[in-house]
Amino acid sequence: MRKERGRRPKKKVCGFCVDKVEHVDYKEATRLRRYITERGKILPRRISGNCAKHQRQLTVAIKRSRVMALLPFTIE
Repeated sequence: MRKERGRRPKKKVCGFCVDKVEHVDYKEATRLRRYITERGKILPRRISGNCAKHQRQLTVAIKRSRVMALLPFTIE
């Protein structure tokens, strides 16, 4: 007899693939803000549910957005 350990959570779907986004834009600060913690850190792929391609683009876009002062480096 095998024990059931519980249900596996549903796999998250990449929000950029769903919206058919070709390139993540650093000027979309409202969209990028969803992928940042309260402390200002970038959410990892396993939590955000992004695919590898869009996660890399997202990271670059968030960093560019911070330099352009559209997003804060830290949130106090």
